[in-house]
Amino acid sequence: MWKPDFDEFLKALKGGKTSRPVLYDFHMSEHIAVPVAGSPKDDSPLAYYERNARALALMGYDYAPTMAPSFGFISSPHQSKESTTMNESMIVEGWEDFERYAWLEPDDSIPEYLEEAAKIMPEGMKLFVFGPGGVLENVSAILGFDNLMYKLYDDPALVKAVADGVGSRLLRYYELALQVKDVGVIMCNDDWGFKTQTVMSPAHMREYIFPWHKKAVEAAHATGRPAVLHSCGEHRAVMDDIIDSMGYDGKHSYEDNIQPVEEAYAQYGKRICIMGGLDMDFLCRKTPEEVYARAKAMLLLSREEGHYMLGTGNSLARYLPVPQFSAMRQAAYDMEKDW
Repeated sequence: MWKPDFDEFLKALKGGKTSRPVLYDFHMSEHIAVPVAGSPKDDSPLAYYERNARALALMGYDYAPTMAPSFGFISSPHQSKESTTMNESMIVEGWEDFERYAWLEPDDSIPEYLEEAAKIMPEGMKLFVFGPGGVLENVSAILGFDNLMYKLYDDPALVKAVADGVGSRLLRYYELALQVKDVGVIMCNDDWGFKTQTVMSPAHMREYIFPWHKKAVEAAHATGRPAVLHSCGEHRAVMDDIIDSMGYDGKHSYEDNIQPVEEAYAQYGKRICIMGGLDMDFLCRKTPEEVYARAKAMLLLSREEGHYMLGTGNSLARYLPVPQFSAMRQAAYDMEKDW
């Protein structure tokens, strides 16, 4: 097993040959983390971060993901069910609600938390800072999904006011995070689509959502750090925006029933780093041998030109079978000697 080396992560983001395969995944379930690194020492966010970072280091990942817990956006709580309506969180229906809305402000507790996280980060890693949801996710939560869709036409000024309120505060969150020298990369996590298209029209996305993402990427690049996007759904209509306009260095979340990662790499891999991508349904339904073969083939496909990190299409979810996850990683370990 190799030791964490954030420089390898950066090489993969920039393209070109790395010295070994690079792994990438987002959220990690307890059934993955506990057998590797045990339970957190307490219930604090810092303790969960430390345990997860240690688990990732032991499995060959090069970054320590975390989110400063002191900042977020208020919306109505969802019921605790497997699936809930996206209207349930609505707290702003109109202008009167907007005027009463209690915004939380990013403050100095963000860099303070990240400084503490850096002190207990495994050697060789850098902090990978993600946010409390993204611009569209939080706008949808505050306005409610159906209400948002109506307001795009009935009251676009309200949509802009909420989007600007969310976007400006998320930007400040990332600006504060980037003050910490051990932050190696930021990620804007903002689901934009579903199986067949973006949630909003591309024109509406460009008007209300994308400008704030562009500012966050610019803030990262101004400090010499990369920025990556995690976003689920169909994105081909806006991939040029992601790459050329917003300037993201990497893109995560792929599904076979939208665009298999192999196709995404062929189409976009020379322009942006393709991160993860082994479809979650594939990982759950196929045998470890089939997972191993596909993971190895993906590494062989990307070995020379780079711009790829091996991982799941979405996350180390609680339903991900451990043997299949292990087979995916084993393909990377076995490729190291022939890299």
